Amino acid sequence: MTIYDWLIIAGYFALSIAIGLYYARRAGKSTEEFFLSGRNLPWWLAGLSMVATTFAADTPLAVTELVAVRGIAGNWLWWNMAIGGMLTVFFYAHLWRRAGIMTDLEFIEIRYSGKAAAFLRGYRALYLGLFMNAIIMGWVNVAMGTILEGMFGIPHHEVFWYIAAAMIFTAVYSSLSGQWGVAVTDAVQFVIAMAGCIILAVIVVNSPEVGGLASLQAALPEGTLNLLPVIGSVEEGATGVLALSSGAFFAYVGIQWWASWYPGAEPGGGGYVAQRMMGTKNERHSVFSVLFFQIAFYCLRPWPWILVALAAVVLYPQLTAETAKLGYIYAMNDYLPAGLKGLLVAAFFAAYMSTIATHLNWGTSYIIHDFYRRFISVSRDEKHYVLVSRITTVLLMLASLLLTLFITSISGAWQFIIECGAGLGLVLLLRWYWWRVNAWSEITATIVPVLAYTLITVNNLLRPEQTIEFPNSMFLIVSTTTVSWIIVTLLTRPADSAVLEAFYLRVRPSGFWKPLRLQHPEIRSDGGTAYRLLGWILGVLLIYSVLFLLSEIFFGDTGGILLWAGITGLTAPLLWLLLSKMESTARHDTSV
Repeated sequence: MTIYDWLIIAGYFALSIAIGLYYARRAGKSTEEFFLSGRNLPWWLAGLSMVATTFAADTPLAVTELVAVRGIAGNWLWWNMAIGGMLTVFFYAHLWRRAGIMTDLEFIEIRYSGKAAAFLRGYRALYLGLFMNAIIMGWVNVAMGTILEGMFGIPHHEVFWYIAAAMIFTAVYSSLSGQWGVAVTDAVQFVIAMAGCIILAVIVVNSPEVGGLASLQAALPEGTLNLLPVIGSVEEGATGVLALSSGAFFAYVGIQWWASWYPGAEPGGGGYVAQRMMGTKNERHSVFSVLFFQIAFYCLRPWPWILVALAAVVLYPQLTAETAKLGYIYAMNDYLPAGLKGLLVAAFFAAYMSTIATHLNWGTSYIIHDFYRRFISVSRDEKHYVLVSRITTVLLMLASLLLTLFITSISGAWQFIIECGAGLGLVLLLRWYWWRVNAWSEITATIVPVLAYTLITVNNLLRPEQTIEFPNSMFLIVSTTTVSWIIVTLLTRPADSAVLEAFYLRVRPSGFWKPLRLQHPEIRSDGGTAYRLLGWILGVLLIYSVLFLLSEIFFGDTGGILLWAGITGLTAPLLWLLLSKMESTARHDTSV
């Protein structure tokens, strides 16, 4: 690191705090400004903010590890979630904006009724906003600590204090600026982060030791460039190949995307994704923000990381499966010249701070709007709630810092969250489209996965010869949860008729709402179900065709490029025409 590198890093921090100060006054007007940007976000800014949040400091390292151990196909462990993401685009984004709420937890009390709904909202506000949110920020902190150790040689026992300084800085500007500052800073941070990663990929791939894409392709172990996993077994000790049993493959591709709650990939949207949708200008901006997010998330972000990861396999063959993620950091250290090294370090800080800032703002919105304002202090003015929100942002930062000390495995934290939310996803999807789902349905689907996960963990400790490993554990947790909440739904009363009627008139959902539809024949539903199904299919096809096209451009042949370019070229305009048709239908429905 030279003086030029440090100046670039200092300039990045100065820009971040300047944005925070610029939006501080606007954020202080009301909680709607603080948490939802006054519902005035354009689609491109909301989408950029979403994708920037998912680009955390741990993400390039995780992709590097996946590619080194399981090849490019290893990314299907998260690429499968595009199916659920596109479902949100076409079936849920417009409904979230139409609901007119501040957080996705507020949805609970406009959809359900009674003490059960109030309990569910308060419980999830603390469970997700405090506990789960602190775990997520904790693993992001651990990943940033790994980068600081690798880049600067900071001793492990001192890294915590550097992380604390970065978190304090982030908490200051996010508590000052609210959602407007977070969203604008996210956009700037994403541009910096992606520029740094693209520059690193170009330099490393074209270095004398790698020799360009053709030489890289020839030097990689057989199977590393496969885009699809091997279903079945491979030779023991083989690397660079993702091999899944048929059961594990079905768990990832057939179950995980709709069954499990996971931050940023909640079935039907939720968390900070819902927060961005609800902060957009209108339903059209909500839909396009999530569509842009899905395309950028799956098609644009990963390829610079994948190229560096492939080069690291050739450059650092001494790395093991446990240390493979360090290949990305070694490449930064060894191949970036003065100035560019500072840019990429700033890029990692940008990725880190974007994620932390969003999670602080999102978690605070739960704690304040869905717990403090709802149950503790009901009728105070907006200035009071903004002040308490800013204080809570700092306290949430301290809680996540404390939890960082106890997280030793990032992949273990990922697995814990996926399994503890397995089975909840179906309730989150159906509550918009089936009037019979009630608060007890969601309470059951929230609690049963945690109990099932605990029993499986105890079984694995007491009976190691009969362990139930992830992802096979998903079958047991999801089936138990689904059966449990359906039984509870049928044995308990639906929400009060007045609440259901108000929700139906407000949101106008399609699906299984026959009792309300008969009462209000003058109300059109959101309509266009056939269009939405077709849009979902076309959207998923577009994501995967672009992924395959980019792979063919880098490592394939002319025939493959023409094939996937043709599919992409056909799918994209069809999708655009379909969105235009849906928008026209929506305007007609609104006018009736």
